[in-house]
Amino acid sequence: MTRVLVVDDEPHIVSLVTRGLRGEGYDTIVAEDGGEALDIARHESPDLVILDVGLPGMDGFEVLRNLRASGYSVPVIMLTARSGTDDTIEGLDAGANDYMPKPFEVAELLARVRSRLRERGVGSATVFTRGDVTLDILARRVTLAGKEVDLSAREFALAEQFLRHSGEVLTREMLLSRVWGLDFDPGSNIVDVYVRYLRTKLGSGNIATVRGEGYRWN
Repeated sequence: MTRVLVVDDEPHIVSLVTRGLRGEGYDTIVAEDGGEALDIARHESPDLVILDVGLPGMDGFEVLRNLRASGYSVPVIMLTARSGTDDTIEGLDAGANDYMPKPFEVAELLARVRSRLRERGVGSATVFTRGDVTLDILARRVTLAGKEVDLSAREFALAEQFLRHSGEVLTREMLLSRVWGLDFDPGSNIVDVYVRYLRTKLGSGNIATVRGEGYRWN
């Protein structure tokens, strides 16, 4: 499984990013400071590193310079709350493959992760076929029996979760977190509403209700 090292000392950022990565099927490792990040990167050999600049102790620039000086070519996407081009230049000069300012959209970060992993020849599958339904993540295209189906962004993200985890029971809590980025709300029926939309567009028999648990793509 593709492993991504997330280095940040802000718990809410770590939670947001790791949740998104796991939803995409990646394994995650977390470090909260520069020294720990450097040690993990050297011994765990992650496939990609998401590295915050403002870390306690050794900052992200120093971590990156140490990695590159040691011969590690792992792709690195840097995050920073600082503004201005000087930091961007310093990060790229230190050997970063990409750079994102905070705040950022998780969807854009995940797209950059996929892009950097493709360049390295590593990554999760991007086309899923289950029965007569095919979903192409990169082309953002879904077909049913060869005929293209128009899905909204949320419908597409929900369909991706079902096809990526075909045969597994996905609880409402899991889907609410992975697709909407929300914690569980017992009063929300948004997942059920969108499952009905997908059943209408992709076939009612494809998504089974698992009573008391959630849903499963058959």
